[in-house]
Amino acid sequence: MPKPVHHETRYQAGIDGLRALAVLSVIAYHVNLPWAPGGLLGVGVFFVISGYLITHLLLTDWTRYGHIRFKVFWGRRARRLLPALLILLAIIPFWVARVSPHDIPSLRQDELAALFYLSNWWYIYHHVSYFQSFANPQPLKNLWSLAVEEQFYLLWPLILAWFLPRIRQRPLLVAILAGLALVSAGLMALFYHPGLDPSRVYYGTDTRAFALVIGAILAVLTPTLPESSHKIRRRWWDTVGWLSLVAILAMIWRTNQYQPFLYRGGLVGLSVLSALVIRSLIEPGTVISRVLGTKPLRWIGERSYGIYLWHYPIIVLTTPVNSTTGLNGLLIAGQVALTFLIAAVSWRYIEDPIRRGALRRWWHHLQTAVTERTQWGTATALLTGLTVLLVMAVGGLSGWVEAATPAETPPPATITSIPLGPPLPPPPSPSGGPPPLTGQGVTAIGDSVMVDAAPYLEELLPGIVVSAHVGRQLYQTPPVVASLIANHQLGTKVIIELGNNGPYTTQQLIDLLNQLGPVQDILLVNARVPRPWQTIVNQTLAQVAATYPHATLVNWYAASANHNNYFYPDGVHLTPVGALAYARLIVDTLRHLVDQPKQWPGTFRHPVSAARRA
Repeated sequence: MPKPVHHETRYQAGIDGLRALAVLSVIAYHVNLPWAPGGLLGVGVFFVISGYLITHLLLTDWTRYGHIRFKVFWGRRARRLLPALLILLAIIPFWVARVSPHDIPSLRQDELAALFYLSNWWYIYHHVSYFQSFANPQPLKNLWSLAVEEQFYLLWPLILAWFLPRIRQRPLLVAILAGLALVSAGLMALFYHPGLDPSRVYYGTDTRAFALVIGAILAVLTPTLPESSHKIRRRWWDTVGWLSLVAILAMIWRTNQYQPFLYRGGLVGLSVLSALVIRSLIEPGTVISRVLGTKPLRWIGERSYGIYLWHYPIIVLTTPVNSTTGLNGLLIAGQVALTFLIAAVSWRYIEDPIRRGALRRWWHHLQTAVTERTQWGTATALLTGLTVLLVMAVGGLSGWVEAATPAETPPPATITSIPLGPPLPPPPSPSGGPPPLTGQGVTAIGDSVMVDAAPYLEELLPGIVVSAHVGRQLYQTPPVVASLIANHQLGTKVIIELGNNGPYTTQQLIDLLNQLGPVQDILLVNARVPRPWQTIVNQTLAQVAATYPHATLVNWYAASANHNNYFYPDGVHLTPVGALAYARLIVDTLRHLVDQPKQWPGTFRHPVSAARRA
């Protein structure tokens, strides 16, 4: 929380420190650091901080003036948020036009939604997944959370102004707010379906509002605090604060956004923990407030808005999609440094001056100087510049760029599925020698990567049955398996290649393997996909393959390392060279298994349960 301009509230440096930790965790997630798979939980921490601070400001207004000064409140929010956003929306089209001009039309739509703080509903309405897209990622997708907050800023003062004169008992107001939070959390649990894309509940204002309301509850419970605190009380809140902060960091370290428990109470727990940390930070004299209030964290926290605005487009527009070399520490350092530099300049010359009234002073100077010709010219230039900035933000320079960019050649037609062949003949009876390696009795099930590899598999393994479809996810596969079984096309060796389009739970994979029945071998091919779920999918596959004797991991992730030529620019789909390498890896694995037949061990069980029985 930057220092208040009008000194109507006491500055809490520790809250800036908590804000710094939240934005750093989000950055760690977006650069795919392995120790922060739950880094997006930092957004939930931001929501609680905003709910607390905004409600505290509104309650202070109500106490001092007997009403909420809507014009003053919304004016401050606009001065704080709009200038930096307009600069971002004006600059990003130039950048995108340089690195990916064919994305300008979609960027124009995203910019318009962002300007009116409707990004989250725009993405929901157009079914834009936050997690699953092989198209060039939208550099403004992070603005969904700012849209949620701005919608809160617009509606919450009106709601609170209606409640306050009618509900004068604080416990009753807290109970009502808790009820609102429970409704929001209930909607999240209701709309969430394990195994499906969680973007609807992730984006929705209705399903994320509980975090903001929990912050508001904290503000209602702590309207004023003494300047000093008793030692026992300080120790109590220090203990609560440190334990809550450690729990938040543990969630960032150990969870990810695909785990069902997050949407069925986990994010509510995160919000409560965040509120407890904030409560410990506003208690006078606590150690945690001094630690989080140190200058480096305060510096980041004060500039966290600009850091959050810029970090995602910088990462998206500077990270090569087609890269098989793993984390690039030098690139990440450069991305973070550029983010901090732009945020620092934005804070120094745009955000802080404007929130302190620079626009009003500039306008006053212009009004008093219009009689002088030179200064009138200056005024005209400034007003013209602001107008151009707004037009650029709304239009995204799309018309200019489209006029200057030659029409692109439409991409060639893409095969979206592999038709199934005739039913497999019965496997030959065992003979004196091992049969030659063919595709007889082999079935492959996969997504678009399997579509790419299918011609090479059919050449190397004549007779193989390939069931592959673009965009296929594991939860869509049970009917496919049922059809293969009904048509006698499920062989004794089954290749499963799924996970490029989204993650799945261990139990979902186990259920699929159980559906296959008594097959001899199952080959689980892991993924190389430049998306956050890559690690989750590969860990799940490795865990299952290591637990069950007739499942074998095909390590495509390792085999494709340092082979950018295996992939098209999206970093997922295979070039002919990559498709051949992929098919050969599967064939080599099958060749290794042909002399080592395995027996079906029976029904699969969850690895944890199996370990406990052992």
